[in-house]
Amino acid sequence: MTTLALLTFMGPACTRVEPPRIILFIVDGVGTSHWTAALLTADSLAIQQLPFAGLVDTRARPQLITDSAAAATAYACGIQTCNGAIAVDNDSNRVETVLERAEARGMATGLIATSSLTHATPAAFASHVPNRGQQNEIAAQMAQQGIDVLLGGGMRFFARGRIGESQRALDLLRRDYTLVQTAAEFRALDLGEVTHLAGLFAANEMPRFAEREPTLPEMTRAALEILDRDPDGFFLMVEGSQPDWRAHDNEPMAEVVAEVLDFDRAVAEGLAYQRSHPNTLIVVTSDHETGGLAVEARGSTLRADYTTTGHTASMVPIFAGGPEAGRFGGIMANFTVGCILRDLIGR
Repeated sequence: MTTLALLTFMGPACTRVEPPRIILFIVDGVGTSHWTAALLTADSLAIQQLPFAGLVDTRARPQLITDSAAAATAYACGIQTCNGAIAVDNDSNRVETVLERAEARGMATGLIATSSLTHATPAAFASHVPNRGQQNEIAAQMAQQGIDVLLGGGMRFFARGRIGESQRALDLLRRDYTLVQTAAEFRALDLGEVTHLAGLFAANEMPRFAEREPTLPEMTRAALEILDRDPDGFFLMVEGSQPDWRAHDNEPMAEVVAEVLDFDRAVAEGLAYQRSHPNTLIVVTSDHETGGLAVEARGSTLRADYTTTGHTASMVPIFAGGPEAGRFGGIMANFTVGCILRDLIGR
């Protein structure tokens, strides 16, 4: 097991790795207590293999407690903005995202989520709207973005999102992608023959962990197989969306931990890829903490004690490994994470 180093990076700006391969894992709503419960349940975690760790100040602007939209915008764009905003500043001006910068460099890109792909976190990497509720518009923008891999839920929004007078976002996906809608179709694919993959596995969000197919690790592994073929490198964002929802509902600890461990298994897929591609940067973090969770125990059984059904202002952990990973150590603002990611891709 690698000992985690809590560092503050004080060196110069990075030297760009050729080609850059960046995997950003975001686990929604997870703070230190959520990770503690997962570790006490599983005894070991994939994230323990990442050698650098730190804490992220999650506040929005002007709010002290962020929502997922403002937090994802901080990671995607390197700015602080108000709650509800998707890749726009406080004056609703569009701000380039790290995914868009990667595409401008000729890199492959991918988005994966267990929510709808039009939900706040994935949306902030591939669309620009002042209100996260504009999911039909988000779908329309996302379908036109040229992303190589899209995997998650949200079929209804792509069916409703319009491009011009008559074309639906879903029509564009059918034209430009290998489109699958079930786990069976997904698993039957010959990924060696797929260049652009869209998987829409639910009308809105995907089911909770116990019923979810395909799994987050499966989707991550497939995305990496496709993105790996681009000689210019890639940027991939993977979101474990549903720990947040389990904590919002103050569900029993087992339900929260199941979602966190599923996400950790997706991180393990990234680490397996990194072992054969050592110039891959992996960053794992959360957008905010949900539930004010405390970990208690009755004998050997973990018990969840919540202080709220909402988000809190608690800092969240960040873990990193690979080229320039030391830059993600210490305590940093969420938008600083986005600035570093943009810097690593370059202009």
